[in-house]
Amino acid sequence: MRKKQQIWLWLIVVTGGLFIVGCAQLAPIQAPAIEEARATESEAAPDEPQEEVTTTEEGVAADAPETTLIEEVTLLPAESPPFSTSGWTTDFSKRTVEWSQILSGGPPKDGIPSIDEPVFDAIEDSQNRVSAKEPVIVFEHNDDARAYPLSILMWHEIVNDEVGGKPVTVTFCPLCNASIVFEREFNGQILDFGTTGRLRNSDLVMYDRQSETWWQQFSGQGLIGEYAGQQLGFLPSQVLSFEDFSALYPDGQVLGVGGDSMRNYGVNPYRGYDDQDANTDPFLFDGVIDPRLPAVERVVGLDFGDATMAYAFGDVADAGAINDEVAGVPLVVWHKDGTTSALGGAVIADNRDIGSVGAFSRQVGDQILTFVATGDGTFSDNETGTTWLINGLATDGELAGTQLETILSFDHFWFAWAAFNPETGLWEG
Repeated sequence: MRKKQQIWLWLIVVTGGLFIVGCAQLAPIQAPAIEEARATESEAAPDEPQEEVTTTEEGVAADAPETTLIEEVTLLPAESPPFSTSGWTTDFSKRTVEWSQILSGGPPKDGIPSIDEPVFDAIEDSQNRVSAKEPVIVFEHNDDARAYPLSILMWHEIVNDEVGGKPVTVTFCPLCNASIVFEREFNGQILDFGTTGRLRNSDLVMYDRQSETWWQQFSGQGLIGEYAGQQLGFLPSQVLSFEDFSALYPDGQVLGVGGDSMRNYGVNPYRGYDDQDANTDPFLFDGVIDPRLPAVERVVGLDFGDATMAYAFGDVADAGAINDEVAGVPLVVWHKDGTTSALGGAVIADNRDIGSVGAFSRQVGDQILTFVATGDGTFSDNETGTTWLINGLATDGELAGTQLETILSFDHFWFAWAAFNPETGLWEG
């Protein structure tokens, strides 16, 4: 049945791209058809001649502390892919996954266009187009703080940027609610990323334009091509409200739309996608849903290599702050109200409040702190009474000016987190 629906929607896109939006609104959980509608909004990349790509066995950014080489990866036997490779220079003889796991999401290569020359506006110049409660991906490096509204990433999924002198790629997969920032420096070169139009476990499969290796957005792992079995470096980021970003980083910059007027930024094309009661069968996900949580419950995921842990957004919101220890690391996961869902109703600014989260080490010097939510959007530790903000900065009290060490964390839908981390723990109080 799902296959028939996909073909039907694709024909509608071909005959009338505007009508598909109406269809998505009439049948909210079928909104992933907008993946195909967006493909008609930009020209598909022209076919490129096939050529042999030289392969290497190593490639890790030299100064990326979160970058790790996937050890003892076994490449699968060379086998031609069951789809056309026209327009690709990828070395399809190297892969770590079965071809059956790679599914078409609808658009062709670069049919969902990445932003390769991003423009930015000052906060005061962005207030007329970004609402106060709207979610933005926040990344800061060398005092250069930038906000990437999900209302824009929804339509582009990838931004190739340089922040504070560091080349980075900011990514968002709406189908998995996965916002992740990666190092672009890899194997002595700067990679530029685009979209393949393919999915695995319902998650975006990216590619780099230098080697045309295919990468899993969720895990940062090379799947197919020269760098199959390699690992991109993660960089810590947060999804906050535009209002919180503005207060925390008053000199920050906000991703703008430039001259692009072809997309209805601010409108959610995945209307109703995060409805836990209705969306029990995520788009193009063929795995088994871990029954411990609803498929599209948001979770805070932590990965310590040998141990992974997930915290349901609802549990973190109820507790305000969860003090825990995972893999010997004392940590806190906390929640602040005031950020809307990007994947609920039709207009992102009007959607329900799901809040924002943060994950930090509880160790400051020789002390292990215990945190509580104060009820006004800030946090306090029992040991010193210091006041802390959602980004882990102390503003008042004995430890004022201290920045908690960020723990790399991910805001994802449960079905995807559990699919990529089947042995994950789940905090249950």
